[in-house]
Amino acid sequence: MRLPIIAATEMTERQQEIASRIAGRRGAVRGPFRVWLNSPELCEKVEALGAFCRFESSLPPHLRELSLLLAARNWDAQYSWNAHVDKAIESGVPAEVVAAIAEKREPVFDNAADAAFYRFATEILTNHFVGDETFAAALAHFGAQGLVDTIGALGNFTMLGMCLNAFQVDLQAGRTPPFPDIRGYERVTEAVAVGAGAPE
Repeated sequence: MRLPIIAATEMTERQQEIASRIAGRRGAVRGPFRVWLNSPELCEKVEALGAFCRFESSLPPHLRELSLLLAARNWDAQYSWNAHVDKAIESGVPAEVVAAIAEKREPVFDNAADAAFYRFATEILTNHFVGDETFAAALAHFGAQGLVDTIGALGNFTMLGMCLNAFQVDLQAGRTPPFPDIRGYERVTEAVAVGAGAPE
C-alpha cells in the first residue's frame, strides 16, 4: 500500500472511535478503510454509505453484489472483486455471468429484470449516459427508488475502486488475479497476462 497503515497506538481518539465501529460491523478494519482512516470524517461517511448500499438498499441482494462487481471491473479494482466475487455467486449471480464480466464479455441473464439492471448499470458506467429505452426498462422493473439506489451503489463502489487503485491497497494473498488484462496495478496485454503469475 502506498500509505503507511496507521497503528492503533498512533490513532487519534476520533480514528480509534471510527475504527472500532468499522471492526464491530465488518469484523476488522481492512483494505480501503485503512486508507480512509487518514480522513476520519470522510471514513465515517463512506463506511455508512457503503453499509447502506450493501445491506439496506432497496435492490435485491444479488443485484447489490452485481453492482459492486460491475463497478469493480469498470475500474479494474481487483481487491473489491476478490472480496465480493464469492458473495455475489452465493447471493444468486450466476457463475457464468461473473466469468463473462471478468473477461469483458457480454453476459447472458436468465430473467428480464437482471438483464435490464445490467444494461442500465453498464450504460452509465461505460457511456456516462443511459438511453431512453434502457432507462424505461429498468424503471419498470425497479421503480424510482431502485434506480436511485442503483446509482448510489455504482457511485459508492466507483469511489471504492478509485481508492483501492490510487493507493495500491495490497491484494489478498493466494487469490488468482481475476482479470486477464490486469496484473498488480497496471494493464498488460492478454498475451502477457496468459503467462503471468499472481501479482506481487
